[in-house]
Amino acid sequence: MANNALTHLVATPEVNPLTNKALSVPILNPFNRYGRVFFFSWLGFFVAFLSWFSFPPLLTDTIKKDLNMTQTDVANSNIVALLATLLVRFISGPLCDRFGPRWVFIGLLLSGSIPTAMAGLATTPSGLIAVRFFVGILGASFVPCQVWTTGFFDKSVVGSANALTAGLGNAGGGVTYFTMPAVYNSLVSHGLTEHKAWRVAYVVPFIIIVSIALGMIFTCEDTPTGKWSERHLNGINTPASTNMLEPNNTEKIPSGVVTPNSMSKFDQKIHSKGQVLQELVVAPTWKETLQVIFSLPTLSLSMVYACTFGAELALDGVLGSYYSRNFPTMGQTKSGDWAAMFGLLNVVFRPLGGYQLALGKKIWLTFLCAITGAFLLAIGLTNPKSESTMFGLVAGMAFFLEAANGANFALVPHVYPFANGIVSGTVGASGNLGGIIFNIVFRYNGTRYDRSTWIMGVICVAVAILQSWTRPAAKSI
Repeated sequence: MANNALTHLVATPEVNPLTNKALSVPILNPFNRYGRVFFFSWLGFFVAFLSWFSFPPLLTDTIKKDLNMTQTDVANSNIVALLATLLVRFISGPLCDRFGPRWVFIGLLLSGSIPTAMAGLATTPSGLIAVRFFVGILGASFVPCQVWTTGFFDKSVVGSANALTAGLGNAGGGVTYFTMPAVYNSLVSHGLTEHKAWRVAYVVPFIIIVSIALGMIFTCEDTPTGKWSERHLNGINTPASTNMLEPNNTEKIPSGVVTPNSMSKFDQKIHSKGQVLQELVVAPTWKETLQVIFSLPTLSLSMVYACTFGAELALDGVLGSYYSRNFPTMGQTKSGDWAAMFGLLNVVFRPLGGYQLALGKKIWLTFLCAITGAFLLAIGLTNPKSESTMFGLVAGMAFFLEAANGANFALVPHVYPFANGIVSGTVGASGNLGGIIFNIVFRYNGTRYDRSTWIMGVICVAVAILQSWTRPAAKSI
């Protein structure tokens, strides 16, 4: 059994003949087209996250002093960094359905790389805030990352595939706490002043992002059988599952939403036995988009993601400063190293959550959100002054929070498969909305990080209870 599982990691996957989607995830085989899409999906989001959160590691000390920033300026820059992501994630969902996730992904990476390279031109707090707003475009890359993966992997493994790409990608938020101080320290050791070193450091993520985007352009495909514009000719189920085709489920689709039975734009490819082969993603109208966004399944997942991923985004921006305040003997580098652990745990914890939800346990998602809130309450109310206690509580909280993120996007592909981009964009944007709300909480509490943390905990527990009665998808899975 173990050998068989290991083989699936490297072997060319079997393909569902009805959907052209892989039945396993070739994690260690970037030479296969399915493995290559998996590889670039997580790596593209990884480098986007690396740049998106490249500022907090140096804001704790270096940038803050160089630009004479106040604590309010730092908090405002953290809020603004999420604002662009919120807006662009909402737009990215419908764009993925219309133009395909691969080109949306590439466009976001290249658009966000330019302000990254220009970060060193900032000379005032307001200038840095403006730069961080445009760098926030990169955070929207999560949406095409998930939609692209969904289009290549069968519904039997899509939960695990999405959780893995998101988990590995989110780890960029942890790696940046190691990378940016290391690049900065290296430049200083080679003779650059502190004033110049942090500015030059931002050329590094720019080069990395552009390289990955070029790799996507020249080595990857839109869908398992070719171009996105020709998906209806090839009969590709991209991205979708066949659950919504069952007659018993049609009444659970919002009225007016385009389904395979009501399509007139594209020819349906029919199986030789007369069965519908699959459904197709179509360009949505505004009416259809709003109906999907405001349906209970979408709103339920959005509320949870606003709490869990929103808390992660807020903590990514302040955790290093929180450690420095509670443990003054830590310098910028050491506090950043410990803060990095929170993001790095995504590699293991987020996929675990996605794996569990792939088995169909909605209660798992609610449980994870509630326990995340409980850990946040424990951290905030006790405000540990012992390093071991603090790091232990944060690690425990990270497990439930990051697993909840993976569990959430294991459900997203099953909600309304024919409008997967819309659902992904809405839920993803809600995570940023939560991040903005929580960052505002941190802003108004200043350096009282403990108070902000327990407030987040209260909100997470309340939302877990509030949404627990809703169905996770149009069909129970």
